Amino acid sequence: MTIRTQQTRSGMTPEHFRTFGAGFLPGLMGVEILSVTAAGVESRMAVRKEVMAPNGFLHAASVIALADTSCGYGCVALLPEGAKGFTTIELKTNFLGTARDGAIRCHATPLHLGRTTQVWDAVVTNEATEAKIAHFRCTQMVLWPK
Repeated sequence: MTIRTQQTRSGMTPEHFRTFGAGFLPGLMGVEILSVTAAGVESRMAVRKEVMAPNGFLHAASVIALADTSCGYGCVALLPEGAKGFTTIELKTNFLGTARDGAIRCHATPLHLGRTTQVWDAVVTNEATEAKIAHFRCTQMVLWPK
């Protein structure tokens, strides 16, 4: 499958997204954006008590928050010219493992970049072992001014 090549929108840097998410869920969860390019988004999140389930394992919603944030920021960076934003219309996660400490990493990549929808895939791994924790896919609806 071929993805049409395009550049990220101007100013869509890791620093921009770190500030953008501060005080919102990505900032509260500790999502760190490492890179934003036309090929995708790299991110990480430290595993700490606040993102754990009471059973001592990483909470599933924490993994989803990292993956969804990464895909969403990628969508923003690659919106078509003139689009005003996006909204998620579907997401799915398959969990393959977990983590109890350290950090998790996410690699989000565009599967489809259209004028009305974008589809993104993300793989979340244990940063230390590189073991896959989850595979995530979401569909975004591109929003246009009325």
